[in-house]
Amino acid sequence: MDPELTATTDVVKGEKQPEGRSPGQLMWQRFKRDRTGVVSACVVIFFFVVAALAPVIAKLYGKNPYTLYAQEPDYPFLLDDFAMPSGNFGGMSGEFWFGVEPKLGRDVFTMLLYGMRTSLYMAVIVTLLSVVTGVILGMIGGYFGGRVDYWLGRVTDFFLGFPQQLFFIAFMPVVTAMFVDPQDETPTYLRAVAIILVMWFLGWMGLSRLVRSSVLSLRDREFVEAAKVSGASPGRIVRKEILPNIVTPILVQATYILPSTILTIAFLSFIGVGFVEPTPDWGRMFKVGTEVYEQDPMFLLFPGAALVIFVLAFNLLGDSVRDAFDPKTGR
Repeated sequence: MDPELTATTDVVKGEKQPEGRSPGQLMWQRFKRDRTGVVSACVVIFFFVVAALAPVIAKLYGKNPYTLYAQEPDYPFLLDDFAMPSGNFGGMSGEFWFGVEPKLGRDVFTMLLYGMRTSLYMAVIVTLLSVVTGVILGMIGGYFGGRVDYWLGRVTDFFLGFPQQLFFIAFMPVVTAMFVDPQDETPTYLRAVAIILVMWFLGWMGLSRLVRSSVLSLRDREFVEAAKVSGASPGRIVRKEILPNIVTPILVQATYILPSTILTIAFLSFIGVGFVEPTPDWGRMFKVGTEVYEQDPMFLLFPGAALVIFVLAFNLLGDSVRDAFDPKTGR
């Protein structure tokens, strides 16, 4: 054998052969280069970790969001004669890091922790239900077309016709009244279930239309026709051929649904049809803050800043995820 050929073959064997990368790996590489997306992801993860560990943090902190500390003998001067925090900056101190609530003297820090926990958990459940419903109905209508698509489209139009904000206000008391006598106090868990049902009821239509349009553009492609010719069932074609190709718009839309859901939950509590006393909630804290902002503007600072930071971070994360999946849409 030619020595030069042998040497060349050895060099080629010794070289590191290029490795193929999956779409997921390429997306991850692009996402890691986006500093805004990485920082936003860290902020979002931090909020979820804090919400999950709220009971542990509150126990280590030594306070809870339900105790009226102004009535405790250990804190006789927590509120002044006008029921406002007697200390500076809303009563902030080494004992109460974020101050105390006006009129009742509850700890703001633990109220914020548990309010964050309530809002995030509810938003995750509503988002998951809305995404699953929207994806299923959108894929069924887009893939089968014909009369199935027509009637699903009319059902979607029907739900889109509801004025959401007005429907929330009007329908929430109806849902709770179906299970509890109007003279009795509605349990917190029942309020949570009612909020989830109402928001799920009106939250899946946008994603359903998005998925339907994506499926319509894919169902006549060559790889789908090849799967049909090979004898694959419609369920297998949808799961294996179509669904992996529409993951990007689904994920991006989900990152927009979740912060919007948090704002809606806060709005419901703010107007009095969501969570009520003594359940800690972002919207209820805003309601109290608007009543005392002239005397104690600090009470609105921490819940307002937390909500703005989380919603902004999640929206930026959604943009980064979109750009990572599809670099042609770069900002």
